[in-house]
Amino acid sequence: MVQNSGVEFQIVKYLENKLTIEELTQLLTKLGISPIELVRIKEPIWISKYKNQHLSDSEIIEAMAENPILIERPVLINGEKAVIARPVEKAAAFLR
Repeated sequence: MVQNSGVEFQIVKYLENKLTIEELTQLLTKLGISPIELVRIKEPIWISKYKNQHLSDSEIIEAMAENPILIERPVLINGEKAVIARPVEKAAAFLR
C-alpha cells in the first residue's frame, strides 16, 4: 500500500539498528501517544521482564531502546506526524 501511494518513504529497520532514547522520544511526540501505547505488550520479553511493574515513561522508553522488538510496527512518519499503521486502514488514511 505504501509503495503504491506515491508518497516518498524510508524504511527504518530498528530491529537491526536500535533507536536511541532521543529518537524514541521524538517518535512518541510525532505519534502523540504515551510510551506504553507504543509497546507490544504481548511480546514474551515484555511479559517476562516488565509486565505488572510500575514503570515510569522513561523506564518504558529505556526498555524499548534496549529491546526494539517491543516497539509496535509498522510506524509511518510524515514530517512532524506519525501513525502506527495497524490496522491497514490507519495507513491508508494517513497517506491521503
